[in-house]
Amino acid sequence: MTTPPSVCPPPLPPTPPLPYAQRRTRPAWTVGAIGALVLVFLAGAAVWWLTGDDDSSPLAGRPRVTDTAASLSYAVPEGWESNDGKDLIQAFTSSITTKGPDGHGGAAVLAGRGGPVDESTLRQRTETAARSNAEFFYPDGKSTVEESRATTVSGRPAYTVLLSTRDENGTAGRLRLTIVTRSGDQSAFLLGVTESPESSASREVDAVLASAAVR
Repeated sequence: MTTPPSVCPPPLPPTPPLPYAQRRTRPAWTVGAIGALVLVFLAGAAVWWLTGDDDSSPLAGRPRVTDTAASLSYAVPEGWESNDGKDLIQAFTSSITTKGPDGHGGAAVLAGRGGPVDESTLRQRTETAARSNAEFFYPDGKSTVEESRATTVSGRPAYTVLLSTRDENGTAGRLRLTIVTRSGDQSAFLLGVTESPESSASREVDAVLASAAVR
């Protein structure tokens, strides 16, 4: 097994609720080794645990991460691994990851919290944040908006953006970001990144974000 490169994870986008993502001149990341990319540092670990999912979604019955720092919960697909809240950078408060059958085609979903986002600016904030993350994960690459729509999470206004991405070598990827307005002074987000857009992990990322609930 090749040792994953030591790469600092994304400090994330330039507008609330996510901090700024610096452009990196490095090869595209490998999701199969994403644990090495995101497990760097956490100032004040989130308190979270696994609970049961009793809704009627595609992931019904699956264990859930309840992230008390972000005030979100989300389902964990079969075969995915959850992070115990340690060693995440400060932008994130919990995460789950999976690897493809050959070590490629993996994916990750990361949760976090941010500052206030007014409902009238949700689209702009989410699209900007999604593009900024795409620039981090695929430096010198390109991203295309495939989906951009308003939604709700537990009845709260939210917005989701799906980007298809290609790095400078033409390698395809996929990124989905959902931002949720939690209260007047706080927001939360789920970020899903997939190495192989055609893999089952890509569909599972969508299902995880669709399973989100405000806690």
